[in-house]
Amino acid sequence: QVQLVESGGGLVQTGGSLRLSCAASGRTFSSYYMGWFRQAPGKEREFVAVVSPRGGGTRYANPVKGRFTISRNNAKNTVYLQMNSLKPEDTAVYYCVADYRGEEADTLIDYWGQGTQVTVSS
Repeated sequence: QVQLVESGGGLVQTGGSLRLSCAASGRTFSSYYMGWFRQAPGKEREFVAVVSPRGGGTRYANPVKGRFTISRNNAKNTVYLQMNSLKPEDTAVYYCVADYRGEEADTLIDYWGQGTQVTVSS
């Protein structure tokens, strides 16, 4: 089935930027909503962003609006998360997700990547 592999995580100072990438397997990539969740230690997983199958629609969680941008390149089976103006509260493991129906509840997501650590220092 679909496999998702994230890259681009790391350590950055407050106010800095990172770009996460997620490479997906399969030839039906353009049929899926693609998105990102994150989970900080001791906290529940939370929705971050989603992009529609053809890339024409996006939605963001309130804490990241205006700072994060999700995009996709269907020719390369890749989705991106550009993260700007990073804050310590953005520190978390970030997971790439794929969902046929575009669900935003973590328990309903079809496929998950392995996660990549993002740490924002102050």
